[in-house]
Amino acid sequence: MNTLEKIFAGKLLKVKAIKLQPTNPFTWASGWKSPFYCDNRKTLSYSDLRNFVKIEFCRIIEERFGEVDAIAGVATGAIAQGALVADLLNKPFVYVRSKPKDHGLENLIEGELRPGMKVVVVEDLISTGGSSLKAVEAIRNNGCDVIGMVAAYTYGFDVAAKAFKDANVELVTLTNYEAVVSEAVRIGYIDADDVDLLNEWRKDPAHWNG
Repeated sequence: MNTLEKIFAGKLLKVKAIKLQPTNPFTWASGWKSPFYCDNRKTLSYSDLRNFVKIEFCRIIEERFGEVDAIAGVATGAIAQGALVADLLNKPFVYVRSKPKDHGLENLIEGELRPGMKVVVVEDLISTGGSSLKAVEAIRNNGCDVIGMVAAYTYGFDVAAKAFKDANVELVTLTNYEAVVSEAVRIGYIDADDVDLLNEWRKDPAHWNG
């Protein structure tokens, strides 16, 4: 666990963007029951935290991916942060819808990408990776090269790791499940006794019932 992961985990917990409710689980859109909920969009409401995310994303992009031609945000959670990153890097910005618009031009990608462009995708969080990799597929189908993806947070599910490997997409995140749980215990956000339950959920989240 590196310093950035710990620092950003602490920042998310401070603004209560991370919700840990082992005894009162959430229901995700997928129908999964979860004792854990991450709302990275909350970071946009705090200027210092918003800037922290923007600057760290830009640093990672420059250090890990080198020269990039455009930034793409995944709708809707990463549109704002992606635009902020593109602005700081002075690069074109597009965003990718979950499905084509049902009227007008029926666009799946909003904005302009030219074939051959090197694109970095910005995402807010990674669960199974499905929606994120659909965005990658759309960009590749547009004739562009996706050279990597940055995200604020990942649950670190095995299914996501396999999906990104199979899709040949390098993913770099600011923090992750392990860092958040560790920091949450350290500051007393949750009890150490809750960790076993959280880890049990993470092993098989699709079938966990609390």
